[in-house]
Amino acid sequence: MRVLIACGGTGGHINPGLAIADIIKKKYPDAEFLFAGTPKGMESKLVPKAGYKLETIKVAGFQRKISLENIGRNAKALAYLATSGRRAKQIIEGFKPDIAIGTGGYAAGPVIRKAARMGIPTAIHEQNAYPGVTNKLLSKEVDYVMLTVEEALKFMDKSRFEYSVTGLPVRSNINTMSREEARKKLGFDDSFTILSFGGSLGAGCINETMTEVVKWHTGKKLPINHIHGYGGMGKDSFPQAMKEAGIPLKSDRLRITEYINDMDVCLAAADLVICRSGASTLAELEAAGKASILIPSPIVAGNHQYHNAMVLGKAGAAVVIEQKDVTNERMIAEIEKLYNDREKVKAMSESAAKLHLTDTNDRILEVVAKLIKKAQNGNG
Repeated sequence: MRVLIACGGTGGHINPGLAIADIIKKKYPDAEFLFAGTPKGMESKLVPKAGYKLETIKVAGFQRKISLENIGRNAKALAYLATSGRRAKQIIEGFKPDIAIGTGGYAAGPVIRKAARMGIPTAIHEQNAYPGVTNKLLSKEVDYVMLTVEEALKFMDKSRFEYSVTGLPVRSNINTMSREEARKKLGFDDSFTILSFGGSLGAGCINETMTEVVKWHTGKKLPINHIHGYGGMGKDSFPQAMKEAGIPLKSDRLRITEYINDMDVCLAAADLVICRSGASTLAELEAAGKASILIPSPIVAGNHQYHNAMVLGKAGAAVVIEQKDVTNERMIAEIEKLYNDREKVKAMSESAAKLHLTDTNDRILEVVAKLIKKAQNGNG
């Protein structure tokens, strides 16, 4: 069996593509894979690093805001659009896939559209509660649509496709360690533990407010353990702010670093997580069963992080604060409220765990089996 997977742009599209490939490979060890993506996106590094072959296609999105720079970008996007169909056909004819799956991003558009129109059984996976433009368009062309959450259907024409809610695959090491083991590994005692981060690049809003949160609980000498990842964006400012406040980056209660390379351990140790609301992050919060305070990024397509966060918010698993409403005083008040109400934290954690689909891999494989059957019927 030959499987073509198209994805690109951000880790939020690429990692689900890689996870789906791994799920299929485990079930069908003889399967061959080819990824299609852009030459300069994150996929150009992540896909080969994961051991899969990548063919590239030049595609770019159109900018809606009018400016001299964007006029140039749109001219380039138009030029890419003119050649993308031909390049997609070239990739497909060269690999001859039995099935094709798209996980979002600009590269998925022309490749999956062309595959569908060439009669290859196709599916897409939508990670967010508010679907991306590419997947909205592709949903009218493909055989099956896989959704992380059912809420995404509100923004799609479900009469045009067969769908199933599969959830989002998460790293296999999430939720394999007990809270006690994790805290011991981090050198923490069994006190209330906060984990905060803004992703690998960091988030200015989260870094700014966490500066004050750390000052608050260390100043009051509260028995709170705190792990914070300030990311590339805060590599100069955050350590400097801690230095000026006389707070060490590492102690028996603090672990402040640029990157969190052991997220599985840190998640296991945490009582409360403060972060953005990308689809993969939220899937991991659900898998680990963690209460959270979510600050959706306001600068993402379709404000999809807000829609993602509200799935947890409405389920009672998270406190959702839009970035425009974040203040140091409010953040400290929300944390203090939860710190003083452990039953509430426990209830939020249980609500998060209830959202986790434990059979995501099986649900994805069901869709793959349907694609394979369709391919076999077509070939017969």
